[in-house]
Amino acid sequence: MNILLLGAAGFIGTNLALRLVESDNKITLEDSKLEYFSHFPQEIKDKVCLVDLSLDEKTELKNIIKGQDVVYHLVSTTAPNTSNQQIAQELTVNIDLTARILDACVENGVKKIVFISSGGAVYGKEGKCPLGENVLTNPISSYGIQKVTIEKMLYLYNYLYKLDYRVVRLANPYGPYQRPNGLLGAVTTFIYQALHNEVITVYGDGSVVRDFIYIDDAVSAILKITEGNSEYKIFNVGCGYGTSIREVLVEIGAVLKKELKIRYMPGRKVDVPINYLDISRYEHEYGRLLNVSLNQGIVRTASFLEKIAVMGNVHL
Repeated sequence: MNILLLGAAGFIGTNLALRLVESDNKITLEDSKLEYFSHFPQEIKDKVCLVDLSLDEKTELKNIIKGQDVVYHLVSTTAPNTSNQQIAQELTVNIDLTARILDACVENGVKKIVFISSGGAVYGKEGKCPLGENVLTNPISSYGIQKVTIEKMLYLYNYLYKLDYRVVRLANPYGPYQRPNGLLGAVTTFIYQALHNEVITVYGDGSVVRDFIYIDDAVSAILKITEGNSEYKIFNVGCGYGTSIREVLVEIGAVLKKELKIRYMPGRKVDVPINYLDISRYEHEYGRLLNVSLNQGIVRTASFLEKIAVMGNVHL
């Protein structure tokens, strides 16, 4: 089987690629610059096809999608906490790109497209937790609006052209290969800052509740959803319970045996007070989702960050 990952050099794409190369499938990894794959082990690079392609309005997509059986859509130009700054531009770029990806999939007979959506941003702040897949989606960020719109586009292309698809509404993944200074990933960022004795910035009083999932569990779920034949097209993927930012920090301090330096800043409008997912649909179809606890995930993530710090040649 031929599998293409669009936006493969990012956190989720990297971990997904590392798992996919264990199979006999032919894997193609795309991102806008080959240098973005510098953190990939050489033995992995030797097993895949790396493609540098800028996915802008001038890019011809049919050539890279031709011959692919499964396409993973991991591309996004924005993050929740910045997406409301240029709403028109962000919506235009991401929605237009997705439409062209879907057109190319239809033209080239792709069997299935898998879209990594957001288990936090799509639901907004009105639903009661745990949030099931049938809860109304009322995003409070243009990032969430993009995700919901793309989900609806997938439904449309399935209706019009029978293009099979799966949507993974992913909670808050953390773990190896996540940029510790990026716009996403509170757990990884906090661990990194704690290891380096840096001040940890918390927006609000730490009472914000989120659904955190270790990346290995997330990838396992994504693969089962992709390979499965469930009647459902949309799945929540998370740990299934809520943990406050304050509780995360206490756990990190306990694991690392450190007293953390924390600075509290005013809360942000884009931060939903409480968000965690109902994962019963997934577990009914595919079995237990969570295998790595928050404590274990912190231990593994800290070990990875310490390892690359020693190596000194891994650029996330």
